[in-house]
Amino acid sequence: MFELFNTSWKIWNKVGCWMVYPWVRLIFLLNSIPWGRGWRFYGAPIIQKHRLSKMKFGPGLCLRSSVRSNPMGPNHSSLLCTWQAGAMLKIGAGFAMSGGVICAAKSITIGDRVTVGANTTIVDTDFHPLNPQIRNVRPQGAKTAPVIIEADVFIGMNCLILKGVTIGSGSVIGAGSVVTRDVPAGVIAAGNPARVVGPIKKAE
Repeated sequence: MFELFNTSWKIWNKVGCWMVYPWVRLIFLLNSIPWGRGWRFYGAPIIQKHRLSKMKFGPGLCLRSSVRSNPMGPNHSSLLCTWQAGAMLKIGAGFAMSGGVICAAKSITIGDRVTVGANTTIVDTDFHPLNPQIRNVRPQGAKTAPVIIEADVFIGMNCLILKGVTIGSGSVIGAGSVVTRDVPAGVIAAGNPARVVGPIKKAE
């Protein structure tokens, strides 16, 4: 109890969480997203949901959108987007993210107990075709490929997770990494492009 007075910003974060609660509930209601158990919001997230898409979130969802809500300083609100008709964004239990972006044109699946560091972006699409002739005719005709992030993954701040990637359970992605290929389970991967740099040590 006394420790709480030594970290007074946490008190204001909790007050802000209560204050934003009715507005966030309305945001999810207007987007036809069922409300879950134990959800927490520090500042209001941005939801961009295509009417013909689906978003599903497990219990214990925690989104930090206020710059004051995390010592890493989220530089914008958490943004969740299903960009095209038929897109699916499915997130398991205990998910936490600070000021990140998740945008699904087709499919992004995230397992239980995944933590995403501040200002990270996860996308399953190139958004626009690389070929200028195609881009000029079909500007949104980009390539897409599903993204799968398995349970207990930790993704550091300022990372970029690109289309077609699977990150295996329990792995850690180092801060500032760009993930362009699959990462196996139980490893640390880092860099641009991200490469495996070692295994996760077992708890002693």
